[in-house]
Amino acid sequence: MFEPFIAPSGTLLGLLQRGRGDGTLHALTAPRAEALAALNHCVLRDPRHDWQVENRSLYYARLYLDLHGEIDEIERHLFDSEDILDTEDSRTGLALAVLGHLASYGRRDALELLRRYAAFGANWAWALDELALRDDDAGLRALAGPVLARFPADAEGEAELAAAVRDAFEPRPWRLWAEDPREEIGARVRAAGERGSFDRWQRQMRPSGPRPGWSVQAVFEWAQEGLERGVVLHVPAARCLTAVAGPEDRDEILEAARSGSDGARGTALRYLADAHDPDVLALVEQAAESPSPIVADAAVDAFERMRSVAAVEQARRWSGRPDALGAAAGRMLACRGGAKDSKLVLAALREAVRGEGPDAPTLWTLVDGAGRLGIACAAPVLRHVYRETASSHLRGRAARALAATDPSFAAGFAVECLWDCEESTREVAALHAETGDARVVTQLRRLAADPAEEDEVQTAVRSRIGPDAPAV
Repeated sequence: MFEPFIAPSGTLLGLLQRGRGDGTLHALTAPRAEALAALNHCVLRDPRHDWQVENRSLYYARLYLDLHGEIDEIERHLFDSEDILDTEDSRTGLALAVLGHLASYGRRDALELLRRYAAFGANWAWALDELALRDDDAGLRALAGPVLARFPADAEGEAELAAAVRDAFEPRPWRLWAEDPREEIGARVRAAGERGSFDRWQRQMRPSGPRPGWSVQAVFEWAQEGLERGVVLHVPAARCLTAVAGPEDRDEILEAARSGSDGARGTALRYLADAHDPDVLALVEQAAESPSPIVADAAVDAFERMRSVAAVEQARRWSGRPDALGAAAGRMLACRGGAKDSKLVLAALREAVRGEGPDAPTLWTLVDGAGRLGIACAAPVLRHVYRETASSHLRGRAARALAATDPSFAAGFAVECLWDCEESTREVAALHAETGDARVVTQLRRLAADPAEEDEVQTAVRSRIGPDAPAV
């Protein structure tokens, strides 16, 4: 999947792509045709940088309801000829999830479209999962024939069917079909389920990797073999070292951390960092300057996991370094530093935004740290990150940090956060938004009554509008 194009944050499309509450508020006041065009653009061209963890589907579904939007464009997208050529979940997953929410709100057209796509579409398994949560038994039973017809009645087809049953995210349809009295339906699904269980048992009986009695050197060799296959095994290999290494092996592990193979160095550094070895910080600094990016990354990761007082003291000395180790030091102080480290964390936050922009991965930790330490001077930077980042998760972290650092948050960003795409951000807004704005009271009541809303959000809402809450 190509990196999505994100429109400027001041445009309606840019707001909707980011999942910001202001996107909904602007769409409801914009010309309906313009709002629906921007909404369809987002649903049909997933704007998320990480579509597997960022939320948009409920946010877009609610806007379809508010705009009384048709789903013709979604239908054309799902049944486009490209559906045969591009079967990646990222092409159709968001559209199917939006349809699932619309179906849960009573949109019959969305339910029928999901059923038809489950029967004939390439990403049928996702559609079936959505239906498993919303459709009735009769609707699901009617799909048994079209779904099973996808799997030829030969050895390869039966193996694919067993994998589909075994890996189904929502098992309800398969359980219904297993009860079907027809031989070609019920008996076939039951046999596939048994085969999937047997395959899982076989994998458990054939574990790969270290065995009891392995030596330290054997663990290093296993880690290196993994790298040569393209698999980084530093973390599991370090855990293996914990099981097999004794005090007498320390010199060998130190030597591996200094000059071993890439796999051995990464494993040894991780092990020594977890053990808080007195020599590990010097070894981390040496490895961080290695020409091997695998070793350098392993050194930085190992350092950032450390919890010792010595590591925090070293982070204060390294925080000004213009390299990955300096960035890691800033993140460590954000997580484990004290009030006296506020200036260092603020400097790291500003440098990250200036050097890498509002979507830098390092900002996640630094933004959290600014909120944890209550760095009031960080509010302007946090507001910039909130506005500009394309990551709804990072925006939510910025909102939490602003709640702790910015006195204007309750009357400002907290209001729009009530319409945000992330439930954790809506929860922050429900706790902090000032109720002097009539829109706040109306939205709080809507969230409280919406069965699709998350429990945590509704709990926060009730703390503001429940019988024991201050009057709103």
